[in-house]
Amino acid sequence: MTDESAGAQAGSRGQGDAAQAGGNGWRAVSIVLVGAFMALLDTTIVNVALPTIRTALHASPASLEWVVSAYALAYGLVLVPAGRAGDRFGHKPLFLIGLTIFTLASVVCGLSQNQGEIVAARAVQGMGAGIFYPAIAATIQLSFTGPKRSKAFGMLGATIGVSTALGPVLGGLIIAAGGAKGGWRWVFLVNLFIGIVALPLAAWLLPAARSRTRRSFDPVGLGLLSAALLLLMIPLVEGEQIGWPAWCYACFAGCVVAFGLLAWWELRTQRRDGDPLLAPRLLAQPSFSAGAIFAIVYFAGFTSVFFTLSILWQEGLGRSALMTGLVIVPFSFGSLVTAANSDKLSARLGRMVLIIGCVLVGAGLGLVTLVVHLTAPSTDGWYLVGPLLLAGLGSGMVIAPNQDFVLAQVPRREAGTASAVLGTSQRIGSAIGIAVIGTVLFGTLHVRRVPDAVAIAFSHSAQLALLSNVAIVVLALLLVLALPRKIPDRRS
Repeated sequence: MTDESAGAQAGSRGQGDAAQAGGNGWRAVSIVLVGAFMALLDTTIVNVALPTIRTALHASPASLEWVVSAYALAYGLVLVPAGRAGDRFGHKPLFLIGLTIFTLASVVCGLSQNQGEIVAARAVQGMGAGIFYPAIAATIQLSFTGPKRSKAFGMLGATIGVSTALGPVLGGLIIAAGGAKGGWRWVFLVNLFIGIVALPLAAWLLPAARSRTRRSFDPVGLGLLSAALLLLMIPLVEGEQIGWPAWCYACFAGCVVAFGLLAWWELRTQRRDGDPLLAPRLLAQPSFSAGAIFAIVYFAGFTSVFFTLSILWQEGLGRSALMTGLVIVPFSFGSLVTAANSDKLSARLGRMVLIIGCVLVGAGLGLVTLVVHLTAPSTDGWYLVGPLLLAGLGSGMVIAPNQDFVLAQVPRREAGTASAVLGTSQRIGSAIGIAVIGTVLFGTLHVRRVPDAVAIAFSHSAQLALLSNVAIVVLALLLVLALPRKIPDRRS
């Protein structure tokens, strides 16, 4: 199972005894895999639609960042509480509720008339994804045991890889078919047709059994975490556009205070034998805390690359959404190839597979930057095939085995909580990455009165943004050194 699916296990603990192998098992799993496909497709498909959204809704650069970040942030924040709610009330109703919210919010996104509406709808859409996503692994746990369960988790990993890889190309095809003005709307509206089919099938086929686990929700912890992240994200996204007024720095100070209060509250909850949101006893383990930080940093570094390339290719170079999607294909293909073989690479190389992966990602993005520098303003997609393929090969080596290394020294009884924290870390990292890279990209964008001014300006800003991505990946590489050298065999 890849690192993208870490949050899927938030509510899956304790359900192994309820596993049932029946004729409906594979049909139930196939339905939740449709949900996984929808949730993860929407993390990448929207990138190619951003320039047309900007034109159609007269959206500001900050709003474009929020279109991506609001989804990832809401998605990540809801994962842990949704997993706990599934433990208490059953994962089937949570899947149905979450998928319904996701589908309806997708329709609102597609019908949005201004930038405020689409940002709000994207946040609700992310919340819906976060609500139903933990039920996916729980359904697999409930439906199968032994080799069949492993096969089902393998199908989940394949679904994650395919949906992420297809997103940019599928988005480009939909926009091309729907037209330059309204094609972006169908990027969201297509979820309605999938939801209409998936919801009744889910109500019919998903098992209704509950686990014996009872979890609290820690609403104070969730509120403090949400406040801290918003105090960080709002000035990061809005500050550059409005000239960094004093309230931006006040928000940063408030963010530090909120994180301090969060740490105090979670430690207090743990001392009173409560059920804290972020499990300080896990974060006290150096390998796990380094792994959670690694997840934030790495996802901040690589997911925002697609944001930069989409803006550069369409707004800067005047290419179509379809061509933008095709440019990203080498990265997606490379990631699929190495992810499919990452278990063998991990067994043979140990922690070195993560080091090699980060080096390849950093080198690939560095070469992308060099190619843009040397060929601007006439950069062609063919020039980027090799560098993006190299970065994709590295990313597949990092994402797929990362969870095993991060969880290597976590007791089995804490595996579900640890996986949920990692899933939240990934989504938060994606949101922060968009905010930081978007600030660099748009903050350095200055169009001058010279030939090819737009292409030159966007190429220059894209280079600075990509160099920032390289720096973030290098930081992630340093964090790898805190992870175990080998994945221990945890049989007890």
